[in-house]
Amino acid sequence: MSIKIENLTHIYMQGTPFEKKALDNVSIEINEGEFVALIGHTGSGKSTLIQHINGLLKPNSGKILIDGLNITSKEVKLSSIRKMVGLVFQYPEYQLFEETIEKDIAFGPKNLGLKDNEITDRIKRAMKIVGLDYDEYKDKSPFELSGGQKRRVAIAGVVAMEPKILILDEPTAGLDPKGRDDILCNIANLHKEYNMTVILVSHSMEDVAKLADRILVMHKGKCILDGKPSVIFNEIDTLENVGLAVPQVTYLARKLKEKGFNISEEIFTINQAKKELLSIFKTKI
Repeated sequence: MSIKIENLTHIYMQGTPFEKKALDNVSIEINEGEFVALIGHTGSGKSTLIQHINGLLKPNSGKILIDGLNITSKEVKLSSIRKMVGLVFQYPEYQLFEETIEKDIAFGPKNLGLKDNEITDRIKRAMKIVGLDYDEYKDKSPFELSGGQKRRVAIAGVVAMEPKILILDEPTAGLDPKGRDDILCNIANLHKEYNMTVILVSHSMEDVAKLADRILVMHKGKCILDGKPSVIFNEIDTLENVGLAVPQVTYLARKLKEKGFNISEEIFTINQAKKELLSIFKTKI
């Protein structure tokens, strides 16, 4: 389920004194099954971009093709877009509303007109993938859960729609370290289990380095960098100039290099740093 964005421009409040160009002639291609991270400072255009992919916003100019279908065309029904593209907003637990977890997750599949047995199967699959036992949790109120569990339920509600493309906007925002790790593990499992095309919007360079195959960097409505994490995180000056950074462990590796340690600067995750340091110490011993 490929995504092709061509010359996309979006202007808020066009023709008023408050006019703001949020997207400026953006062109991006995302291949089926890719795990892409979208990063950028607040106001860079990330949220505006993902809301176009889901059909929530229409561009002033340009178009988006999903598997060859021009979703910016007036002839395309929004319902057909939502079947293909699932969007999990920031703090998705605020979208919970049903009296039980099962009913909340079932809301989307029911609107697809599925039969009861297929809906139940989808609920079970979605709950398993986000780490919630169906029999234990299905009859509980979502409002009795912890913040991290609520977020899992909200994500399960989107996953149960079984979209081909899943977009997550800051899915770990506000969670404690365990909640963050759990959600990130769930997202990695989703990508692996369903071979979904995943677009992750995040301010955490550590999360991005751990999960993404590719990174897109937004700044002032434009995509200024596009490449593998190893390429993007070598552009430290460019990233810092637009208010971003590289993972903290990358700064540590560079400092150790300056101090004379024979350590690679191509370190972006804790696991990479661990392997590199163990290798160094074994060599010295």
